[in-house]
Amino acid sequence: MYEKHFSFKYKPFELVPNPDFLYLSNSHKKAITYLDYGVKEKIGFILLTGEIGSGKTTIVRNLLKNLDGKVKISKVNNTKVSSEQLISIINEDFGLDVRGKAKTTLLSDLNEFLIKQYAEGFQPILLIDEAQNLTSELLEEIRLLSNLETDRAKLLQMILVGQPELKKTLMNPSLTQLRQRININYHLTALAREETAEYIGHRLTIAGNPDAIKFHGDMLDIIYQFSKGIPRLINILCDFALLTTFVEGESEVSINTVKEIVKELKDNNYWNESKETITDTAHKNTDAQPLDLTNELASEMTTALKVRVIKLEEAVSQIIKNTSMDIKSLLERVRRIEEAVFSLGTIKQDNKVNELLERVSKLESMPVVTNVDKTPGTLELGDGKSLAEQVEFLKRMLNYVNSKLKKSAN
Repeated sequence: MYEKHFSFKYKPFELVPNPDFLYLSNSHKKAITYLDYGVKEKIGFILLTGEIGSGKTTIVRNLLKNLDGKVKISKVNNTKVSSEQLISIINEDFGLDVRGKAKTTLLSDLNEFLIKQYAEGFQPILLIDEAQNLTSELLEEIRLLSNLETDRAKLLQMILVGQPELKKTLMNPSLTQLRQRININYHLTALAREETAEYIGHRLTIAGNPDAIKFHGDMLDIIYQFSKGIPRLINILCDFALLTTFVEGESEVSINTVKEIVKELKDNNYWNESKETITDTAHKNTDAQPLDLTNELASEMTTALKVRVIKLEEAVSQIIKNTSMDIKSLLERVRRIEEAVFSLGTIKQDNKVNELLERVSKLESMPVVTNVDKTPGTLELGDGKSLAEQVEFLKRMLNYVNSKLKKSAN
């Protein structure tokens, strides 16, 4: 949405794990080195852990992107499954037929497939993401798969990727044999303060404009203190900052913008879902307040209206180029959205978010009246104001709506 405004080729802070944006911190470099070494040396078990949003999946995708053609991958993402479902998923991802087959048949098919791959010089790898969701029983099933071997070599290499809880699960006495088979064990840490600055600059540079965010004053400290160096949270904060800066028509993110967004995220208890991943989960805060869903919905409503105001701003630029659009119709939409903004104050009491969303949607779907009979550049309304004056009035109206949105978010 804001790419053109900042001269970006791509959105710099999207949450998708794109390996093209991979920033190599010291911890990420070590993780990649260990994974590369483990795959090339065909080491049986590799364990990679890290906090939520620390970049595990991006590293995994980088690994998959750089594998040679002699490697066969079965990648499991759905880990809340039964034993039979797990084997079925593995076989299906290797390209085997699983329809109507019992677990014993699935295991036999897998064994035959692995032997064939070994004979043809291929290297099968089982990669399980979100492995922290696996039960001790399923982890033991995975260990038993490692028993598939010839006299000379293991037939299946395994990479387990998950959050820190996975390491605690592996401490279960019943999983002693599995623990002993893990040859490489690496925990991905968060970014340091200096790495946080480099990370943001790295993504902005790849996107095409390294100057969109400059660290004036204590801006870097604010970002780092909020995100704790977790890449995903850095992305969320910076994406909101760029969006807000675009809405306000500025070319560079300001300290005040960053402060406002941090305050909004904290006010809506943003850390609620991931707080345990940043601190030791063994020391849970039993006094923590539950997430206020009403406030969360109000925040979503505010964001939705912001996006719609942006679309109206884009329409302003189209008016300047094409005077066939009826400005009066557009102004009426803005006035009615402004009325909807005033209703935000009641959301926390009556929770009529869906109703308000429906109202705004109807407003935006109103037909646009064209004035093809007007001379380009001289379009006037009943009050005699020129096109330039009408556009300026519309811009002021949009700024007013934006100010109301900010107040309602606070």
